[in-house]
Amino acid sequence: MIINMSAEATEEEINHVIERVKECDYQAHVSRGTERTIIGAVGSGGRRNEIEALRAAPGVEDIIPITQPFKLVSQQVKHGRTIVDVRGVKIGDSDLIVMAGPCSVESRDQLFETARAVKAAGADMLRGGAYKPRTSPYDFQGLGIEALEWLKEASEETGLPVVTEVMSEADVEIVAKYADMLQVGARNMQNFSLLRRVATVNLPILLKRGPSATVKEWLLAAEYLLAGGNPNVVLCERGIRTFETGTRNTLDLAGLALARELSHLPVIADPSHGTGVRSLIPAMSSAAVGAGADGLMIEVHPCPERALSDGPQSLDIPGFAQLMQSLRQRARTFAGGAV
Repeated sequence: MIINMSAEATEEEINHVIERVKECDYQAHVSRGTERTIIGAVGSGGRRNEIEALRAAPGVEDIIPITQPFKLVSQQVKHGRTIVDVRGVKIGDSDLIVMAGPCSVESRDQLFETARAVKAAGADMLRGGAYKPRTSPYDFQGLGIEALEWLKEASEETGLPVVTEVMSEADVEIVAKYADMLQVGARNMQNFSLLRRVATVNLPILLKRGPSATVKEWLLAAEYLLAGGNPNVVLCERGIRTFETGTRNTLDLAGLALARELSHLPVIADPSHGTGVRSLIPAMSSAAVGAGADGLMIEVHPCPERALSDGPQSLDIPGFAQLMQSLRQRARTFAGGAV
């Protein structure tokens, strides 16, 4: 239930409603706007009638049911959009945020060459895999802690915050020691034990959409994180599995726009996984920005033909620099009001 307090509600009246919500066995989530306060009564408490009776409480203007199954993620419970701060990089603010780097960290030289190049081209964050979930057990699985140490070192040199994937509950503590943002990958989107665990970590979370997940399922996965106590969640559309065989996945830009419409959380796009085709990444990056994406996640490798994972969908360094120049030009065009 959404409890709208009147613009004239006093702090005492607001606190009274919050306490009554808790007494009814619901969680009280408070959103304070410039003009009024919204209190979300969230949970499975059985005293709904008592919540509805708060219409008579001083300072309450109206009570509205939350229509979506995802309560905390819903736009209804918050004034404005969430801005997630990753060591000074603000995702969901007015600027487009670009996370770039190799699919997997293969060596120190490969990582540092890439990190320096994406920084020079204008990237905001460094991405790189230390633990790699692979379909085949014989494929490269990542370098683990050694890769995490290099990511931390590259971050300190370039100033780029690091986002990297955590694959299991057992790895959360060690990955959190080195990363600035934890990524829950597509295969783990509905790993509810992992979601509950990362929700307790004091770091922002990047939640990728599962390859066969609906937007509703994706947002419900995010609900686990917010309900677990972590409000700093960024959603990532990375393509879904369809009947199309010409691309690795189908980048669902309608799903991205719908997620932004239903939720207050920032939403970014991953056109690298969303297409699996290097030549399509620039066009789909621009399309994602047009659909309202708050950021992009791009795979970059110094020599994609030698990459141990995802070479066909990785931009080389000149290609990434060209993409960033194109995105900057697009931003200037829109800022100038050109059509």
